[in-house]
Amino acid sequence: MITLTELKCLADAQSSYHILKPWWDVFWYYITLIMLLVAVLAGALQLTQSRVLCCLPCKVEFDNHCAVPWDILKASVNASSNPGTLLPLPLRIQNDLHRQQYSYIDAVCYEKQLHWFAKFFPYLVLLHTLIFAACSNFWLHYPSTSSRLEHFVAILHKCFDSPWTTRALSETVAEQSVRPRKLSKSKTLLSSSGCSAEIDSNKQSLPYPQPGLESAGIESSTSSVLDKKEGEQAKAIFEKVKRFRMHVEQKDIIYRVYLKQIIVKVILFVLIITYVPYFLTYITLEIDCSIDVQAFTGYKRYQCVYSLAEIFKVLASFYVILVILYGLTSSYSLWWMLRSSLKQYSFEALREKSNYSDIPDVKNDFAFILHLADQYDPLYSKRFSIFLSEVSENKLKQINLNNEWTVEKLKSKLVKNSQDKIELHLFMLSGLPDNVFELTEMEVLTLELIPEVKLPSTVSQLANLRELHVYHSSLVVDHPALAFLEENLKILRLKFTEMGKIPRWVFHLKNLKELYLSGCVLPEQLSTMQLEGFQDLKNLRTLYLKSSLSRIPQVITDLLPSLQKLSLDNEGSKLVVLNNLKKMVNLKSLELISCDLERIPHSIFSLNNLHELDLKENNLKTVEEIISFQHLQNLSCLKLWHNNIAYIPAQIGALSNLEQLSLDHNNIENLPLQLFLCTKLHYLDLSYNHLTFIPEEIQYLSNLQYFAVTNNNIEMLPDGLFQCKKLQCLLLGKNSLMNLSPLVGELSNLTHLELIGNYLETLPPELEGCQSLKRSCLIVEENLLSTLPLPVTERLQTCLDKC
Repeated sequence: MITLTELKCLADAQSSYHILKPWWDVFWYYITLIMLLVAVLAGALQLTQSRVLCCLPCKVEFDNHCAVPWDILKASVNASSNPGTLLPLPLRIQNDLHRQQYSYIDAVCYEKQLHWFAKFFPYLVLLHTLIFAACSNFWLHYPSTSSRLEHFVAILHKCFDSPWTTRALSETVAEQSVRPRKLSKSKTLLSSSGCSAEIDSNKQSLPYPQPGLESAGIESSTSSVLDKKEGEQAKAIFEKVKRFRMHVEQKDIIYRVYLKQIIVKVILFVLIITYVPYFLTYITLEIDCSIDVQAFTGYKRYQCVYSLAEIFKVLASFYVILVILYGLTSSYSLWWMLRSSLKQYSFEALREKSNYSDIPDVKNDFAFILHLADQYDPLYSKRFSIFLSEVSENKLKQINLNNEWTVEKLKSKLVKNSQDKIELHLFMLSGLPDNVFELTEMEVLTLELIPEVKLPSTVSQLANLRELHVYHSSLVVDHPALAFLEENLKILRLKFTEMGKIPRWVFHLKNLKELYLSGCVLPEQLSTMQLEGFQDLKNLRTLYLKSSLSRIPQVITDLLPSLQKLSLDNEGSKLVVLNNLKKMVNLKSLELISCDLERIPHSIFSLNNLHELDLKENNLKTVEEIISFQHLQNLSCLKLWHNNIAYIPAQIGALSNLEQLSLDHNNIENLPLQLFLCTKLHYLDLSYNHLTFIPEEIQYLSNLQYFAVTNNNIEMLPDGLFQCKKLQCLLLGKNSLMNLSPLVGELSNLTHLELIGNYLETLPPELEGCQSLKRSCLIVEENLLSTLPLPVTERLQTCLDKC
């Protein structure tokens, strides 16, 4: 048994589809109800009538039918003019029939003589009505369409009731009311000054507060905050609309089913209007019934009266009128479907009137459903379109983001980086929270894996911002924000997920000093605009490029001659052409990393102001060209690490000004004595080579502070090493040392000592002389610490400071 609750749910489900029913569907519904009433009324009259036919015997027959007085009179006139004509004579048969005989005659005449249309008229009307009703609702329950329609109606109701929809539309109305006043005011000012200007009315509004809205008393788009729950609900609607559009826009099943059911209605209308008026003439009041029952009643012809004839004629005529109205409406709906482009729906009018100019056009079933909704009420499509706009979605994301990332939460993310600067690192957010611009103490802003970031004018509140890092994110800068960055930004780091061009706003940062670009390929021939852009970076001193280039871009060597540091990480690709390096005469630091260089480029020897040269991770096997470095009088740092260098030429001794030398991660087996003529060396790294001993001449490096020979095959340390009194960091790990000389105690400035991975059995007690050495900076096996005297161990344990 169906409960009231189930009936209520069924009624609610049916009523929810009213959005998809245009006016003709509603008209069909009411006509169908009236048809149903006609069928019920006709059926009730037929069922409740005790005698549908009332038959009386015919006493006189004339011309094969019952004779009436008029027939006898007519026969008499004919007989007088024609003596041979026979007059009809009354039948002299008994006529006192019993009541049951009359009932019998009525039943037999009803079955045999009454026309089938008169008998089954109520049932035909009921059958037609049920077919019409089924055709009207078939598409709502057809398996391939019902789920989509139900899903669409559910989404549409949520869109209609969402607070975000109301807010977005109210913003549009507010901006439309403000724009004419601002426009008229601008025209007044222009006319008063004698000037004229063309105003671009098609300019897209940005999802940030617009200047002038607040002054007009209109609430800005970001000034009011949605409830967190409402924001999450609106976000869910956006996702549902995207999935629904992706699924429905590819098919036209709903359109075809709806078209077929209308065609069926038109065909049914033609059939009904063809045969019903014709058979309507068979509903008559008098019926001549001739049956052979004379043996039972004494008569074989009867005259019957159909008691429902007149009312059935009225009902049938009314029914024909209803069918004509139904058919005309069906023909109009068919004409509407065939003449209109219902598989495309354009929001062009809405785009022109609102600030959501990015609302896309839709097609196929999605478009058809919206056309049907328009016939009911265009406001539904207008509200639904808000959730098709990417601008609207971005606004909502911004509001939800602001709700989640409060000022207090952002302050907790502030840290001091390795350069002792206050940094905020935002990772994998949907956008940039507006509350970021309340952190006025911030110096470094890092944005990583944020799909779309927009810097509004409020960035000017970050008075201390000097450094910006953008990693795998798309950054758009407003014009007022760009003016602020032009004056304040000093360091910019950009890292791209995909290859692309440098953003145009970068070239406006006239005070930029350091630019780091990773993943951005500079084409061999850049456009004129980009050439001019690099030329505007007059204060740029450091440029870092991480990409795969075959040559150093000409735009760098020609337009940035004042560049002081150039770092190029070619990610293993071979750098072929280097001759244009000669133009960069002001270069002080050059890094050519992973460029697959086999020899040191000769163009480097023309850089007279070069202080630092880094050739890390190349394919250098020999460095015979090192003799030419003597022309570089200012060269103080040389890094030839992570190569395949087998030996160091003796000419290295000519580099008298060398202070730092990195030769680690090579294949060096011996050290030339001339190396120790570089007496200004304070940093020497020979780790990860094949050295077996260190020459005694190392004692001449009196300024040495850092010395590393980790991961070699050294068995004994020379006493001259301990004559380097300024030594602070000594790395001897992973070698073949059997013992450590007691002379180590003379290194009073030693702060870091690494001995792990050797064959030491004891540590010299003279380590007590290394007063600056802490336990945390003594890298050695734990069991060797027990070989030290207790006072030495206690002194090392008193301080656990990090190195």
